[in-house]
Amino acid sequence: MGKRRMPDLYRAPFPLYTIKVDPKTGWVITAGGGGGSKTGIKNAVHFLGLELVGGQHCATLVHSHDTDTHATMNLAIGGDVIAAGQDGRCSLMRFRQRQPRGKAAAKDAGGGSEQGTARRRAGKGGKGSEGAAARGNVSEMNDNTTQISVDSFGEVQSDLNPQDPLQKCVRFSPDLSLLLTGGTDGHIRVWEYPSLKEKLDFKAHEGEIEDLDISPNNKHLVTVGRDFACSIWSGNQLAMSLCWHEKMPQIAAKSYRYMSCRFGKVEDQKDTLRLYTVQIPHKRDRKPPQCYLSKWDGQNFLPMLTNPCGTEVISTLAVSDSGTFLGLGTVTGSVAIYVAFSLQKLYYAQESHGIVVTDLAFLPDTLKGQSLKGNNEAAMLSVAVDSRCQMHTVRNRRSFPIWLVLFFCGLMVVGAVLLLQHLFPGFI
Repeated sequence: MGKRRMPDLYRAPFPLYTIKVDPKTGWVITAGGGGGSKTGIKNAVHFLGLELVGGQHCATLVHSHDTDTHATMNLAIGGDVIAAGQDGRCSLMRFRQRQPRGKAAAKDAGGGSEQGTARRRAGKGGKGSEGAAARGNVSEMNDNTTQISVDSFGEVQSDLNPQDPLQKCVRFSPDLSLLLTGGTDGHIRVWEYPSLKEKLDFKAHEGEIEDLDISPNNKHLVTVGRDFACSIWSGNQLAMSLCWHEKMPQIAAKSYRYMSCRFGKVEDQKDTLRLYTVQIPHKRDRKPPQCYLSKWDGQNFLPMLTNPCGTEVISTLAVSDSGTFLGLGTVTGSVAIYVAFSLQKLYYAQESHGIVVTDLAFLPDTLKGQSLKGNNEAAMLSVAVDSRCQMHTVRNRRSFPIWLVLFFCGLMVVGAVLLLQHLFPGFI
């Protein structure tokens, strides 16, 4: 629970801005780059194979998809499709696993010498593959590794800022019927998916959109802007605006702004929903003020709980699939995991990264995700501008079976009766 440098799960040859985990395959998909500047820093989407070996997580680069002069700043996964925010546009890419060429060749030849040759090639390529991963060049990986193909099939103009267009956030609706984006021009744009026919385009905030999320039933859209507002929308109609400090008179108006918003489930309550928001100081002071984490009822959006979450400015928020845990990253490189029910800090790695944490992703609650968690109650990935990807875990808390608790309670009762009988003969 203090300052500690976490071991790197993976280090890319460019700054990392976003990370997601494909729930079906368990692939870790992370992206970033140097943008259009001619600095020699490439732009790419990296696919990592994640494994749990001897209780320790390790990752290997299995595919690199070059994105030319466009750095991917944010992404969302919808089935086998990546929606990537690149400058003022949203690019759609379909990824799929192919049969390794080595295996295909061995199968065509019926085994024999070709299969042995493939094994020898794989053996020779071991160290070379690691070197290629370190340099970010995976086009020459050995034939028996996982083969992934990525194909671009469409794009939409998601931000029309005339000065410097930039998409800042993107989401698929839970039923994959909609694609939603927000950017620096303050507009929310909604496309029907997969046709990419524009459905809505409306001005949601004055200035940049910081974050957005949509409820599981597509009924409510939540947006956060730099104009101090967190707004609830029904279609393109404003339903209400949230006020997190309504019962906190010590908080001056416009001294804080919303940074992030996320819907989350409630464990063991199927139809219950929560909304979580992060509030950060609008201006930096010599003595840093607290940031705040708030929990709202996800149906009527009434405030439920607000707690301080430290003086380090929050840069990103994540919610686990079950809704049990919240992840926070900061501009100073720290990573924390909170209990969603109480908003209490459970895990903290101070300045684990050297610079701003740009994105977080919990391992999913699918069968693949559960196998990768191992003996951990929660496992969360973080990426930062320092090009590092790290894993943060919370071990399963020990618990006693109910029969053992009852057994010890029975022993205590018997012991108390015997003690009273000894001290006061004839008590019974």
